[in-house]
Amino acid sequence: MPDAPLVPGLRLVLFDLDGTLADTAADLAAPVNAMRLDRGLPALPLADLRPHASAGARGLLGAGLGIDREDPAFEGLKSEFLARYEADMVVHTRLFDGMPELLDRIEDAGLAWGIVSNKVERYVRQIVEALALGHRAVTVIGGDTAARPKPWPDPILLALSQQGTPATQAVYVGDDIRDCEAARAAGMKMIAAGYGYVGTENPPGNWGADALVASAGEIAPLLGL
Repeated sequence: MPDAPLVPGLRLVLFDLDGTLADTAADLAAPVNAMRLDRGLPALPLADLRPHASAGARGLLGAGLGIDREDPAFEGLKSEFLARYEADMVVHTRLFDGMPELLDRIEDAGLAWGIVSNKVERYVRQIVEALALGHRAVTVIGGDTAARPKPWPDPILLALSQQGTPATQAVYVGDDIRDCEAARAAGMKMIAAGYGYVGTENPPGNWGADALVASAGEIAPLLGL
């Protein structure tokens, strides 16, 4: 346990959604594998697609179909992916082990928590409601809520503004380097969720986060809980 909380006077904890608050990888991988099967390709193991889940359609289509945003077919495939995903968004999705207990401890301590994701806001809200968290999260920000998504600080700054909380009294938890960059640009501390969809190309130890955790259960001491 650290000698002191990462953020003295902490009031607000903000979480990324995919790979940080909730394990959504299986439901994100399913549309890609369905698309592969429709094209006569074998399904890929979840372990192959999981590291790309935090990058959304871009990352998953790249890993599953070998296509990037510069390809003329990308937008059509992205639309197909999103339609398939929206139809079955919360089949296997669940909170990460230790996260329900962490949220309870945050609330018991009189702190607020919310979600800042790059996923489209309506998707985020559907997942939050399906997980019975809608009445608990004080703010829900998606990738299209603010002018620019992470790694720009706009969505984090919007969440702070909504709650009237200065960056110095908040912390962000995320599993992608974009989360770290956005938090830094917003002037707040960041905890890297090493248990998330971090992959191996740029491990979280290289991001310059203020702390790195291997499980959701390791976050509470950093918050002084």
